[in-house]
Amino acid sequence: MIYRYNIVGVFFLVLVSISVNTEGHSISQFLTRKTKGTKWAVLVAGSRGWINYRHQADVCHAYQILKAGGLKDENIIVFMYDDIANNTANPRPGVIINNPHGHNVYKGVPKDYVGDDVNAKNFFSVILANKSGVVGGSGKVLKSGPNDHIFIYYTDHGSPGMITMPSGEPIYADELFNMLKKKHVSETYDRLVFYLEACDSGSMFDGILPKGLNIYAMTASKPDENSFGTYCGESTPVDSCWGQCPPPEFKGICLGDLFSVTWMEDSDVQDRKTNTLHGQYIRVAKRTAANLTYDKYGSHVQEYGNKVVSFDPLAAYMGETSKNHSHDSVDAKSFSTSSSRNVDQRSTELFYLVTKHQNAPEGSDEKYEARVKLNEVMSQKSQVDNNVKHLGDLLFGAEKGNEILHSVRPAGQPLVDNWDCLKSYVKIFETHCGRLTVYGRKHVRGIANICNAGITSEKMAAMSAQACSS
Repeated sequence: MIYRYNIVGVFFLVLVSISVNTEGHSISQFLTRKTKGTKWAVLVAGSRGWINYRHQADVCHAYQILKAGGLKDENIIVFMYDDIANNTANPRPGVIINNPHGHNVYKGVPKDYVGDDVNAKNFFSVILANKSGVVGGSGKVLKSGPNDHIFIYYTDHGSPGMITMPSGEPIYADELFNMLKKKHVSETYDRLVFYLEACDSGSMFDGILPKGLNIYAMTASKPDENSFGTYCGESTPVDSCWGQCPPPEFKGICLGDLFSVTWMEDSDVQDRKTNTLHGQYIRVAKRTAANLTYDKYGSHVQEYGNKVVSFDPLAAYMGETSKNHSHDSVDAKSFSTSSSRNVDQRSTELFYLVTKHQNAPEGSDEKYEARVKLNEVMSQKSQVDNNVKHLGDLLFGAEKGNEILHSVRPAGQPLVDNWDCLKSYVKIFETHCGRLTVYGRKHVRGIANICNAGITSEKMAAMSAQACSS
């Protein structure tokens, strides 16, 4: 009888603990072990260029959070192209900001892997501690041990089943999973947390990441949804910024990404010893989706993998909150209501060009060049949309083509059954139709559906050639 009541009592305690965690107030001592090992972090900005300012700003802010939390530089590995701080377009040379308050998050950030050294091969080698596989950079790798906790943060443009790097080949979901599986087999971590900012970011884990690897992943969006830049400067005098706006000199630029600044601003203000990853997920999901009802400028944050890991305190991965942290961007009261102009990631180039065109003096070379570039980008978008539609019509008929290409699999199923087919067919399409741009990569879902429909590679090549020849 005593045994039975003890079981009931323990069950009740767990339920209460989970309930409290859901509200963001952790009783983590009942659900997690005390961290014994070292905290490691790998931070990756997967883009380059002034227009993509926000990705490197995100990574720099993330570094400041971890550094203030007590992580050592030797345990933080940074990948970023490093072409923003000293870019000729930067109105604040040598400075990067990630919010309208303008704190410099670039100061002190390690230059581990910059320029063309920011590539998939080096990223995989670093995670797997394969020092001989690293080419260039600082040579720093993730030399973690079996008791260590690892935090990976990756911010980039994405597409269904794919994230990119500023140099070299993209990273497909199966490649990312295989790398994580190898890391697990090596028994060189206790628990691993992966935050991913990208369009369609859920597709990198949905139906792919199992619970048994002790990995918890949080993504900016569902598998079929854009993610958003935020703190974006005005685009036109009519459609201007509202809420928290960047300094006026940052016209057409987004200072951060919505999901990214949300989790970081949350980490800035929360007590990381008592607040859990799950609590952060609840708060971040709420703010990131806040604008969906009204203007669709938000996304649905997702979680994958071993959700038991999410009941660990934030401090187990990000370190404890520092009272001297100088990069706080919002206070706890304003966090849930903080708002700004948001732009979906695939439209940020257009947002920049429209803003540049609107603000250039009438009759100036700058206005003419902006208009030419704007027309070129619009033409490229229209062309790839037409090419893919034509391909779908040729393969499946005009009545079913569009429906098949845009169909989305149910939650819990991976994007594609055969990843080698998808990689091959993307290359076939690009051979005949041109390299897919950030915008064009949204059509990778259509190419995955072509694979799932059993279309042969010979037919894919022939129809791609025909679709893109006109």
